[in-house]
Amino acid sequence: MKQVIVVRSDLKLGKGKLAAHVSHASLAGYKLVKEKEPEFVDEWEREGEKKIVVKVEGERELFELYEKVKKESPCVIIKDAGFTQIPPGTVTCLVVGPWKDEEVDKFTKDLKLL
Repeated sequence: MKQVIVVRSDLKLGKGKLAAHVSHASLAGYKLVKEKEPEFVDEWEREGEKKIVVKVEGERELFELYEKVKKESPCVIIKDAGFTQIPPGTVTCLVVGPWKDEEVDKFTKDLKLL
């Protein structure tokens, strides 16, 4: 079981903002799966809550990935509230899972680590 967080590299977010959005994404994915498939979250927690953060070039690539993933695995798009560095509603990242390794890997295995 793993959770993959896909971040837009074109936004050039500050370290703190990036960390906050990765945290938002992780929690959003956790809540989604906990509600629909709580046994998956339980297994993920027993296995150590594996999280991997990868990157894409920009918004288009992120949405293309989202459209593919959402048909087979739980995922959530994360948007900024707009209080600091970027405008409100800016899409910053996508979280996939926590879900089965092999299903997450189908979509994310070729993405580079952040």
